[in-house]
Amino acid sequence: MTARSTPALPVHGTVPLRARWEAWMRELIESPHQVTALTSRYGSPVNALNPAPLRHNAQELLDAGASHGVKTQVFFARKANKALCFVDAAREAGLGVDVASENELRQVLSREVVPERIILSAAIKTESLLRLAVSQGVTISCDSRAESARIAAIAQDLGTTGRVAPRLAPDPAHLPPTRFGEKLSAWRQVEWPECLLVTGVHVHLHGYSEADRRTALAEAIALVEHLRAVGQPAGFIDIGGGVPMSYLESREQWENYLERIASQRAGTGEPFTWKSDPLSNTYPFWQEPTRGKWLDLLLSGEVTGYGQAGHALRERDIALHLEPGRSLLDGCGVILSEVSFLKERSDGLPLIGAAINRTQCRTAADDILLDPLLVCTAGPEGEIERVPRTGFVVGAYCIEDEVILRRELDFPAGIAVGDTLAIPNTAGYFMHILESASHQIPLARNVYFDGSKWVADDIDAA
Repeated sequence: MTARSTPALPVHGTVPLRARWEAWMRELIESPHQVTALTSRYGSPVNALNPAPLRHNAQELLDAGASHGVKTQVFFARKANKALCFVDAAREAGLGVDVASENELRQVLSREVVPERIILSAAIKTESLLRLAVSQGVTISCDSRAESARIAAIAQDLGTTGRVAPRLAPDPAHLPPTRFGEKLSAWRQVEWPECLLVTGVHVHLHGYSEADRRTALAEAIALVEHLRAVGQPAGFIDIGGGVPMSYLESREQWENYLERIASQRAGTGEPFTWKSDPLSNTYPFWQEPTRGKWLDLLLSGEVTGYGQAGHALRERDIALHLEPGRSLLDGCGVILSEVSFLKERSDGLPLIGAAINRTQCRTAADDILLDPLLVCTAGPEGEIERVPRTGFVVGAYCIEDEVILRRELDFPAGIAVGDTLAIPNTAGYFMHILESASHQIPLARNVYFDGSKWVADDIDAA
């Protein structure tokens, strides 16, 4: 900490969940002047990004694959964050990019990512999107036999070869049913036309279990072997995302939270969420192992019928592709939001009003389960009155349940209007996956640290 830095004030849930903070995040929030400069210029909230951690997060996975002699390629899942600084960082690190829409694909191509390092995994693929992908030589995760016929027709029309990776839906007798892909028996029936080149096999799995991925690998290897037998090269298996990461410092705090929320749901414990929200759909904010250790465990384990996973892939010269989003962006972003008001609900419940709406810090899950910190942007400690407060952070939309963090938060050192809430580790999905400009409130601006200064990301000019 420099002599000019100012420690951020503590904030913790009444059921605390202490977050991990990267050094660059600490340096930013310990500079109230810097935080004020960002919110004054770009508005509140502002998404403060740093692409530097992306490289070493990816390297963990690459090193784990290499330790098993498995050719490994990491593709940044673009849907996790729209900022173009991450596309540039992925390109410079030699990574690939996974895209899920036509705009994402056009932007990635415009950032000079070579088509050989792009995979298109969109759930819905328009005609124009498919034509663009085929014309550029991008591999398409092909979701069905009908979609493969569409791609073949486009390739014939363009006089070129379409590159595809059939998406495999694992046997629902062994893994949960999925909307993505078709079963092994269906793909074995396809007669691949000359205008399609099958470059690999793609699997989309829910959750984070390495054991589930080994279960899926058995069918994926079988499909690769079938494809090669009918003359297709099929050089990789792409197991998608779902690479675990951990947001929290303390396993004990996570286990305590799980006990407390379970007792609240059962009606035997003191409520600590907004209107006793059960928070029944949340991400596992503490996980172990993560990233490299998780992949090592996956490759060390057995694949039914094929032996050790790493050996099975290496022996058949099958590359392993992964598409992490959240875990690749671990440590890459902070949301900064100004405190706009302090008041009480009509029944006296304390409220903290923040200049942010709930879509700007939320995924498809019910809540973000980590504690923010408070930056003293209203004025230095001792020079401005801050009153300790315990309550809920509410946001900008004119909706009764417009709550930003649905757990009750305690501000033991006080809080003042004009201070800034800093919510850490939000780059992976929390900033963009649900963001809305309802009420015609502008979307949050995105800025990134380029190693020497803060720069507006090009995505906001697109």
